[in-house]
Amino acid sequence: TSGSVLVRMRRILSTAVLRHIGLLGTIPPSHASLTAGQQRVFALNFYRKSTSDGTTMDLSDMRKKYKGDEDCFEESQLVSLDPIKQFGNWFDQATKCPEVGEANAMCIATATKDGRPSARMVLLKGYSDEGFRFFTNYESRKGSELETNPYACLVFYWEPLNRQIRIEGNVERIPFQSSCDYFHSRPKSSQIGAVVSRQSTAVPNRDYLRQKNAELEEKYKDTEVPMPDYWGGYIVKPHLIEFWQGQTNRLHDRIVFTRPKDGESEPGEFQHPAEGGWVYQRLSP
Repeated sequence: TSGSVLVRMRRILSTAVLRHIGLLGTIPPSHASLTAGQQRVFALNFYRKSTSDGTTMDLSDMRKKYKGDEDCFEESQLVSLDPIKQFGNWFDQATKCPEVGEANAMCIATATKDGRPSARMVLLKGYSDEGFRFFTNYESRKGSELETNPYACLVFYWEPLNRQIRIEGNVERIPFQSSCDYFHSRPKSSQIGAVVSRQSTAVPNRDYLRQKNAELEEKYKDTEVPMPDYWGGYIVKPHLIEFWQGQTNRLHDRIVFTRPKDGESEPGEFQHPAEGGWVYQRLSP
């Protein structure tokens, strides 16, 4: 039966694994003596065994098909040579895609003054020609890093669409009143949560947070929640916006817009003028 064949195959492969790692003291089996299918199963069993031992994990065989070459992203398909408008087009498509859970979820990477990076997911809360806005605790790790190194990278990844957008730029706090307006537009439970959490600070346990939350719910049940002075918004002012679309043959599409540095008046090799002082070019995947 197929079951008994599978058992015999596992026994054969188990012996091969033992020989390969030298536990039987014999010469490892030659890959030339195995069929392609046997080599594949041999490798998978070897790595599964290693994983169960907690020593290694091989993911080299994990691949997903993206778009075909007929669905590539050409420069002629840009809806605008203004990268903010192009972002808006892709963002709108992501929001309309039922398989995308939160189109405005983005990874933001920051770094300490000496270059040690950290990253986490946050939500985009607005964008314009000026930049991309999000809100957080100014005393959090990202807030502390932005104080000493005011640069960040944002990454949007919409897996069902095989698309990614990277944005790099300098970061500034938005005006106090803008933060205050947004804070009070949030659900009251979210406002209280922002007051409860001194983000990134250590707490004894979750019950500590529950108790503090309950106390503030009672305190502010009939009054407005004051915005903490340690909470507010940032804006990422971009100098690079890259549009990436995955291709199954790994010849991924990468079209990147950059703002020329001071003193650079002419586009470089393979660069093309865009709108608003931007230039764009295709990058090798």
